[in-house]
Amino acid sequence: MMSTRFTLATFALVALAANAAAQVQQKQNPYPDRTLLAADRGKIHILNASGESTWSFPIRSLHDIHRLPNGNILAQRHLGEVIEIAPDKKIVWSYDARKMNGNEGKRLEVHAFQRLANGDTMIAESGVGRIIEVDRAGKLKHQIKLTVEHPHPHRDTRLVRKLDNGHYLVCHEGDGKVREYDHDGKVVWEYAIPLFGKPRKGGHGPEAFGNHVFGAIRLPNGNTLIATGNGHSVIEVTPKKKIVWKVEQNDLKGITLAWVTTLELLPNGNIVIGNCHAGRGQPQVVEIDRKKRVVWSYTDWTNLGDATPNSQVLGGSGAVIR
Repeated sequence: MMSTRFTLATFALVALAANAAAQVQQKQNPYPDRTLLAADRGKIHILNASGESTWSFPIRSLHDIHRLPNGNILAQRHLGEVIEIAPDKKIVWSYDARKMNGNEGKRLEVHAFQRLANGDTMIAESGVGRIIEVDRAGKLKHQIKLTVEHPHPHRDTRLVRKLDNGHYLVCHEGDGKVREYDHDGKVVWEYAIPLFGKPRKGGHGPEAFGNHVFGAIRLPNGNTLIATGNGHSVIEVTPKKKIVWKVEQNDLKGITLAWVTTLELLPNGNIVIGNCHAGRGQPQVVEIDRKKRVVWSYTDWTNLGDATPNSQVLGGSGAVIR
């Protein structure tokens, strides 16, 4: 059964106090009429505040997704093809990485992509180990070679983002590392996701454990916020690699973090976390403040399921880092 939960820290207090807290949260919330873009069970959905799917599109598999400023959605039809979908569900652009720019016959997967300010599209190609930028015609405009210690088409990369300085912030799932590459492909920063003295344990659910990092964003203060994948945590790391903030698996009241995937920094400073493979009854998306209080969560077992790898909160104002 589907439920959408908006949770305030004072929700269990008397009605008067709860109403007062709700008014404060509404004032601070940059997304009072939020909707959610997410994908699972072979479909991309736009889900309204009541948990209803107002738009959907069939796909095979997906690890990254973006709603573009023009309202189109940049997504995947499968792990080899990136597509741009208009609101009327017409595909207005596509790029099949398995057939383009020298990849014919090669085994590869795409786990990350991004529409750049100049209109080109950045695509990370696992298996061939490179990041490319292509124009609307699919012409190769720029490429860099990736440093991969444990090469595998399914595990070379997860999310990749091009930074404002022109560098690339790359999550290497198989290596358990986040690397920052300059424009020419030189590694200028690297962070190995720690195991914190715990043994690795296979699987995908809350019982698994490892350092298969999924997502990372660069914060305005220069630190890097990292979703550690099956490390069940979010960590903030300084340029000198010191952990200055952390959310662990059981830090959030009533919520168990499993495969932590996407990250969004909202204009009010709150952080939206993707919570994949956490099991029935657990939310797929959680918003927390810096005091680790849950201010909103989304749980949907009708349109989504236990494998919601990527999402984007929609409907707000102000700059979001994701």
